[in-house]
Amino acid sequence: MPAWRPLAAARPRMSPAWWQWVASTDSLTARLMAAGDEKPFRVRLLSQGIGQPQVDEARALGIPPGRHAWLREVALCLDGVPWVTARSVAPLAQLRGHRLDRLGERSLGSWLFRQPDLQRGPLEVTERAPHYSDARGPWGRRSVFRHRGMALLVQEHFLFAMADELDLPSR
Repeated sequence: MPAWRPLAAARPRMSPAWWQWVASTDSLTARLMAAGDEKPFRVRLLSQGIGQPQVDEARALGIPPGRHAWLREVALCLDGVPWVTARSVAPLAQLRGHRLDRLGERSLGSWLFRQPDLQRGPLEVTERAPHYSDARGPWGRRSVFRHRGMALLVQEHFLFAMADELDLPSR
């Protein structure tokens, strides 16, 4: 399980190039598309459904132990290569009317960042690989988004394929 800590705690270990990616609070989808140099962007849906959140995910959202949540895992790909893996978690009771299950292979960010009342909580970072993917990378980040009574935890892990393509340092 990744050890999450406040963004500022990672600053001394993170290169300025990575800081620009990890500390950004705008749409990661838009940033990836811009950095991809006209490579085709695609969201690859890995899994979606009702399941048991990890203990740290439930804690971040205030979900009581043993409760289920909506879980979605995707890979954000450029030219068919995953650059980022992401996992989103939301309490079931808060999903009514939001229709997130209909996103399919559309970016969650493309929906989130169109919401006028969107609030984003503080960013946390990790240097550990995600529990939901075999993919590896130097950094992961997460934050809780709030919109019309719904809390949504979004976790994103930057992969070494992205680092290689953009010539980013290992940390």
